[in-house]
Amino acid sequence: MDYKDYYKILGVAKNATDKEIKKAYRKLARDYHPDKNPDDPTAEEKFKEVNEAYEVLSDAEKRQKYDQFGSQWKHFTGSGGRPEDFWQQYGGAGQAGRGRGLSPEELEQMFGGAGNFSDFFETLFGMGGRGGGFAGARPGASYARPTRGRDAEHSIDITLEEAYHGGARTLQLADERIEVRLPKGVKTGSRVRVAGKGGVGRHGGQAGDLYLRINVLPHPLFQREGNNLRLKLPVDLYTLILGGEVQIPTLERPLILNIPPETANGKTFRLRGKGMPQLKKPDERGDLYVEVTAQLPTKLSEQEKSLFRQLRALRK
Repeated sequence: MDYKDYYKILGVAKNATDKEIKKAYRKLARDYHPDKNPDDPTAEEKFKEVNEAYEVLSDAEKRQKYDQFGSQWKHFTGSGGRPEDFWQQYGGAGQAGRGRGLSPEELEQMFGGAGNFSDFFETLFGMGGRGGGFAGARPGASYARPTRGRDAEHSIDITLEEAYHGGARTLQLADERIEVRLPKGVKTGSRVRVAGKGGVGRHGGQAGDLYLRINVLPHPLFQREGNNLRLKLPVDLYTLILGGEVQIPTLERPLILNIPPETANGKTFRLRGKGMPQLKKPDERGDLYVEVTAQLPTKLSEQEKSLFRQLRALRK
């Protein structure tokens, strides 16, 4: 199966006008007409080629399709062309569901050699020599285009401490154990990309990526609000009334909070920069809001009850 260059057959340039095409055809038709060459079978064959070429190039619609699809233009009825359209019609031999298939050798014969094959696809799809996968084709080479693997997604639960500190986490996915790194400040709904751990690529294409969808588990002490944290801290009644120091937990290390005398139950203290790291800017942190709640004494002795009665009497 030969690739027929109709422009070459008529001896005109690819940008030839209709007038130039008609003029070239009339001259060649006269030269190769069977009546003028009754004993020359090659002239008859040339005459047929000239007529075939003129039939296509003299019709604007047919010429446009030929310019896109070459001598196989009849197989492509839609406007515009994609590599997939060609491959569905002439896909490599053995490609199930892709038409009858052509071998690499047939493709080269069809396009007049490996160089012409690349030139054809460069003209047709703007691909040859620019990463399209066809330049420099060799006999026996595969013409299937590399296809990138699909991206995959996997949900994982992490603790608030892991979201605060970040770090490595080992996952068991199918038959593979992979180590991923969690950035500081991730939150529920964050997606962490793990390059090259998605679906396998086809025909030498690169693998897809794995995206981890993060779910941060509830914490027994802290409630997260964006990059801020809230903590309810029980403080004994005496400290709230008389003042004093209390120890407060954080996700890093315990801190000391000074409680002023006569602090009201439910008062909130703000500790700047003691909240969660900001995702992608871990040096910037939210705040920690500590709400003190009065812890009333229980199981009072008779003496303690007597003292409270005296205190109540003094307040009247």
